[in-house]
Amino acid sequence: MAVPVPLRSIQHHLRTAQEHETRDPVVAYYCRLYAMQTGMKLDSKTPECRKFLVKLMDQLEVMKKELCDHESVTQEIVGNAHVENYALKMFLYADNEDRSGRFHKNMIKSFYTASLLLDVLSVFGELSDENIQHRKYARWKATYIHNCLKNGETPQAGPIGMEGEEQEGEEGEAGSLDPGLGPGIGFTAGPGSGAPNYNNIYVPPGAHAPANTPAELPPPAGRFNKHTFTVKPAAGGVHLTPEDFTKAQKYCKYAGSALQYEDVATAVQNLQRALKLLTSGKE
Repeated sequence: MAVPVPLRSIQHHLRTAQEHETRDPVVAYYCRLYAMQTGMKLDSKTPECRKFLVKLMDQLEVMKKELCDHESVTQEIVGNAHVENYALKMFLYADNEDRSGRFHKNMIKSFYTASLLLDVLSVFGELSDENIQHRKYARWKATYIHNCLKNGETPQAGPIGMEGEEQEGEEGEAGSLDPGLGPGIGFTAGPGSGAPNYNNIYVPPGAHAPANTPAELPPPAGRFNKHTFTVKPAAGGVHLTPEDFTKAQKYCKYAGSALQYEDVATAVQNLQRALKLLTSGKE
């Protein structure tokens, strides 16, 4: 079913979901959830858009049942870590290629897809300043390198001033790349333009997410009630608050997510933070 014109800004996220259907169903699920939530804000009243969004909701319900055993879907903290680590892994791969002066279709796609997945993180709450900058930089780099290759120019490697940078809307909508560069590189520029080819991206096994802790999530509203929740002293008589337990759990979940990508350094770093918090009450 074609994406209605009023909802065209979510078509890239839906395409990313489609290509991750088998590769990473959790990523596909959250891409569709983002698309549905954004689509509801854009236009949920016209018959064509309403029909499209209802179908998308049904698809999400089916996926949620199929993924009911996945903590990344049943627990938002884990889901946030999963999508964020995946996005940063893809960003790092593209950034490494860029800094090494290796400009090609897959690295353009990696930058652009990373920016889309950073959009998706908004389903968990506001983006951190760091991720907003990552998204802006990745989207701009994809456009810049794409246009350079299209015009037969050699891109400048690594971070450079974002002159003439792509403008983002208030919600950080995905900008569209010019579809004229050739098969496999172009992105849809709007209604009537050629469909992009997002196939066969390859992320080398050595390209892991940066060794930093993903953006913190505030404790879900209503999870703890300070009047009914009993705070037990930790080992050594350290008193921990409900927020401390939430943070420790978050660090452990991030460590588990990092291990899915064989990122030992990030896993150890988060486990050490959890241990320090639980034994000292301090981060």
